[in-house]
Amino acid sequence: MKRRYSRWLGVVIGWLVLSGLGLQPSQIHAAQPEYQMDQMVVTASKVPESKGNVTQKIEVITLEETDSMVLTKGNLIEILQYQPGMAPSILSRNDANWGAAGGIGPKYTMYMLDGLPIDGFVDPQALDPWILDRIETQRGPASVLYPNYLFMDFAGNQSPLAGTTNLILPERFGAPETRLMAGYGSYDTLSTKFFHGRDVDHLSLFAGGFYENSDYTNYGTTPSWLNMIDDPEYEKTKLYVGGVYRINGRPDHKLSLFANRYIHDGDAGRPNRDFDHRYSIFQGSYALPLTDSLSSRLAVGYRDYDRSWEEDQYPNSLALRSQDGVKQTIIPADISFALRHGDAHLFTFGGDYQHATYQTYSETDHVAVGNDADASQAGIYAQEEFRIADLTLRFGGRFTEVEHDIHLLGGNPPGDDSASWNKWLWSAGARYKFNSMVTAYTNVGTSFLAPSLKSVGGTLKLSDKGVPGKNGQLPNPDLKPETGIGYDLGTDIALTKSVQFGVRGFLNRIDDQIVENAVVSTPTTSQSQSVNAGKTTAYGVETEVKWRLNKDISAFANYTYTHSEIDNDIDPDQDGAEVPFAPAHMGNIGVSANLGWGVSASAWLHVSGKIYDSTSLSGRKEFSGYETLNAHVEKAVYEKEVTRVSVYGDLYNLTNREYEMPWQFQDPGFAAMAGLKAVF
Repeated sequence: MKRRYSRWLGVVIGWLVLSGLGLQPSQIHAAQPEYQMDQMVVTASKVPESKGNVTQKIEVITLEETDSMVLTKGNLIEILQYQPGMAPSILSRNDANWGAAGGIGPKYTMYMLDGLPIDGFVDPQALDPWILDRIETQRGPASVLYPNYLFMDFAGNQSPLAGTTNLILPERFGAPETRLMAGYGSYDTLSTKFFHGRDVDHLSLFAGGFYENSDYTNYGTTPSWLNMIDDPEYEKTKLYVGGVYRINGRPDHKLSLFANRYIHDGDAGRPNRDFDHRYSIFQGSYALPLTDSLSSRLAVGYRDYDRSWEEDQYPNSLALRSQDGVKQTIIPADISFALRHGDAHLFTFGGDYQHATYQTYSETDHVAVGNDADASQAGIYAQEEFRIADLTLRFGGRFTEVEHDIHLLGGNPPGDDSASWNKWLWSAGARYKFNSMVTAYTNVGTSFLAPSLKSVGGTLKLSDKGVPGKNGQLPNPDLKPETGIGYDLGTDIALTKSVQFGVRGFLNRIDDQIVENAVVSTPTTSQSQSVNAGKTTAYGVETEVKWRLNKDISAFANYTYTHSEIDNDIDPDQDGAEVPFAPAHMGNIGVSANLGWGVSASAWLHVSGKIYDSTSLSGRKEFSGYETLNAHVEKAVYEKEVTRVSVYGDLYNLTNREYEMPWQFQDPGFAAMAGLKAVF
């Protein structure tokens, strides 16, 4: 551990030395003009680059687009579900997303906030879409510039093998902007939120909040271990503040800060099944130009996850059995340098570090700690991007060290109290522009994931297997780490000025993949366990078309086929099974239009094929495919200069598909919300 800390300290000291050698900002010639957001992306290279100059497939989703989407479950994944290859499985308004990406499960898409990792299971529920300037989604094997996220809860650590989603915060407003919204809808749901952003000289500030309460509805199947006897009520509060200070007015020399607090209270439909969740996100970054061609950025964050919930003695009685909980903190940090050289080449290098603490507990007459551990991860990386005429070539490498220090496992000192791994990873890609209409690209990259503490230690004891009313995850201390490699090959074609077509093939292979299996699923008990599933292969093809008829009407459609298969020579019960939660077929259609007279409307259709909840051929359950059709309608009732007041309606699941999901969860079907919006 000391060696790793000293290495990280050396990286920071080196950055400070380079900063000291650099000229003062006033001595450096004027910065380049600010880039256009619709033309530039930052995810693939960590610095602004044209989409046509990076090898990966990247889409940009603007705030204007997200405002026309229906987020009934309050999860940012509902925005991303219309992207090719995204198969969401958001269990309820009160539960996480367990959907797959790239045919290989929920852990292989990295989620970031301004380039620092966040959790893909719960943070998309904790963040409000109004904090966003845009979302950049990078499909396919990512570059080596970003690490795994050391999340120890849910399905555990997360890797950018199948893609990367970067939530980008606003940096400038131009004119003061205030947004207000209030709505009422199904299940007595009351929702309100506000946002204000403004520039003050070289400082841009924004702040906002969100509040929602609801007498929600039974989101379990019949029968279900959830066995709700009353409506499951909840309250959600989100508060956030952020800002960017441009030193001497320079957009490339700036200090950025952001803080978000999420408070989620409620119950699971029984007298002693209350829950209390508190999530916090803090982060800051400092960008400094060192010379005309060399720039640097230091970013540090803090993530805190504090979840607690009650367990009763069902099915024997509804009396309180225990108060259980999980506490986790993660501190990510990254320092990067970008060197522009030659005509248009870019060399990026740096280092990153994460430290995570993880503890589970159960309280009856006293607090009993179950799992207690620390984890750390340190990495160094470098990537070169050569741009020669219409050809872009990219290659890079990363060295990563991961260490687990385990204090308690299942309430007892473990046999092995520490484990460590180190791994070299690499990534490469190419893009070639044949002409103004046709561009082709290809990428390849490797990954490595150590088992998480929850996967190893579980939330139950192994002796709890099959015990009625004991719901949660069984331990598996024999888990091995997994390694993977991903490939993609695609083309983008401008059929006309208004019609864009794209096709992308992908292949992902993972050795010793860790998957979540449903082990016990009865009307009284739901238990799962993480297992190594052998060698997993997932391949498929995505096709998409986008059409913009004019400034008032646009549409899109996409379809993804995925074949996933597990090859396990040791356990014939898993040999030949599909990856859990990964459908073979999925597609989306969307239409947005300004209809005149101040009326705008959008419709979004998501279609998903069947999935399975386990890799066990004998014990798995099949879930039928489904479709959800959502619509958003808005009518301006007052417009003058910069002020607009409108009424809106959100219609969710218009076909009323009460489709079943894993672990005896079920979408409750049609829901509606209507209210007022004001922007001024």
